[in-house]
Amino acid sequence: MKKTILITGSTDGIGFATANSLSSLGHTVLLHGRSAGKLASAKAHLSDQNIETYQADLSRLDDVYSLVEQIRAKHSTLDVIINNAGVYTAPVVVSEDGLDVRYMVNTIAPYLLTQQLLPLLSPNGRVVNLSSAAQAPISSSELSTPSALADGPVYAKSKLALTMWSRHMAESLGKHGPVIVAVNPKSLLGSKMVKEAYGIAGGNLQDGADILTKAALSDEFANASGLYFDNDIGQFSAPHADALDPEKNAEICRTLDQILAQRHTD
Repeated sequence: MKKTILITGSTDGIGFATANSLSSLGHTVLLHGRSAGKLASAKAHLSDQNIETYQADLSRLDDVYSLVEQIRAKHSTLDVIINNAGVYTAPVVVSEDGLDVRYMVNTIAPYLLTQQLLPLLSPNGRVVNLSSAAQAPISSSELSTPSALADGPVYAKSKLALTMWSRHMAESLGKHGPVIVAVNPKSLLGSKMVKEAYGIAGGNLQDGADILTKAALSDEFANASGLYFDNDIGQFSAPHADALDPEKNAEICRTLDQILAQRHTD
């Protein structure tokens, strides 16, 4: 059965490779990017016609809400959301909403997008969140304000927070919600982010695309809600211990809800 799949940050890197894999299988792919030019170029390089493009800057809350409205205007149902977009560094750390751009793109935007699009997903749907082998303890209050920390620690904290809300949302929705799974696609793949952060070419992007395609479609992930898949070892594994603490996960989600409620009424 052909599916409708949203992939954020899919104009290059793992996102684009995943879009290529899924569209070549005949699925309808909702391609997302920040740049109109990159979106047009990415679409032109995908041979299949089942491609729609959506432009939004995920460091801006207004853009996330706009993206939701654009998708709702064209689709009454979605089968899969792949929250792939992420940043390691940012030229300007403070967003126009007064948040840390790195937390905004890596943690807050995918939470908001998923929350807002949940009504379009059936219990058979899936949300695949790109986590990382890099996960570091985070207090919920850190999400609310720009951080003075270096990019590496913030990235690791943002990915743990993403993994934590994935587990909490999965457990809260239970069998009534879609599968929500966090995936480390593989460390140091050859994405633009890895090249900029570490100055290395990195591994084969297709390794990441293959596991995301499997997470989106395969029976292996049909009962994986709330779990963490580590593609460095090729199996489901335990995330950072904090993500196994229900109260810490709930606190992260309470803070995310407070951030969004406050900014949406400002």
